Amino acid sequence: MFCKHIPLAALGLILFVNAAFAQNKTLPSFKIVPLGVMGGIDESNLSAYMVAEEGTTDYICLDAGTLHYGIEKAISNKVFSITADDVLRRYIKGYFISHAHLDHVAGLIINSPDDTAKNIYGLASTLKTIRFDYFTWESWANFADDGEAPLLKKYHYEVLTPDSVISIKNTRLKVQAFPLSHSNLTSTAFLVSSGDACILYLGDTGPDAVEKSQNLHKLWMAVAPLIKSKRLKAIMIETSFSDEQPDKTLFGHLTPHWLMMEMNDLGALTGTNALKGFNIIITHVKPPQPNITKLKQQLKAENVLGLNLIFPVQGKAIDL
Repeated sequence: MFCKHIPLAALGLILFVNAAFAQNKTLPSFKIVPLGVMGGIDESNLSAYMVAEEGTTDYICLDAGTLHYGIEKAISNKVFSITADDVLRRYIKGYFISHAHLDHVAGLIINSPDDTAKNIYGLASTLKTIRFDYFTWESWANFADDGEAPLLKKYHYEVLTPDSVISIKNTRLKVQAFPLSHSNLTSTAFLVSSGDACILYLGDTGPDAVEKSQNLHKLWMAVAPLIKSKRLKAIMIETSFSDEQPDKTLFGHLTPHWLMMEMNDLGALTGTNALKGFNIIITHVKPPQPNITKLKQQLKAENVLGLNLIFPVQGKAIDL
């Protein structure tokens, strides 16, 4: 009776809006473009992930070990339809550096002459290393607006304070930083949010038990409510070595065993059912190929929680 008095065009619009609303929870929130996925030896494939709110080209770059070559790979996979120089200059709005080891910053340093003005975000200790060890006139030109003169003032250092939420310049994204333990230095996890949706990216980190730390446990406590409410779309976390690597030579990294121990800790906070099918993107796997093959086999064998393990491929986009 109700439908008889509604024009067909209006009825069609109502049905379309209702269908779109019903599907809204399953629509992607983020696009991740891996520019580099390995933890060494290949300098053309080192840790770097472009992340944007789905439907925009306002990307941030989580770490920057490899940039130009990774962008070229993404272009060859039809992720981008403009030149690599344009992606670097126009699409990347800022860099979030988890720690200042070379495999996480080399691409940023090398590509700086051709880049455009933007912010470099990080904890104070991370930015200190970039300022005093890389952007100096003995190591490289100083493209930042702080440090050794003369200042070329292309980049601005934006210090992140742990646990504070900030808006990211030239995007609609927000970020919250958390400290991680990486052997003899502090690494960083970045919780990136778009509206109600979030993703969590971890720089290099060792397990709490080996690092004698509570940093990962504190991080799991912070994000557990986001998993239970289905707001957290994925955790991007390293697994560098296979289980054969002795704890004494992990140097602040994870193995499949230690990753799953940390996931068990997270599951104790969320309830294990909440982690079934949850997206875990495995980053920073270290060559050679036998380590990679064995590591993947071990991860799958030890995945009793039913996590959705994702192994990113350089230049191939992931929609979450």
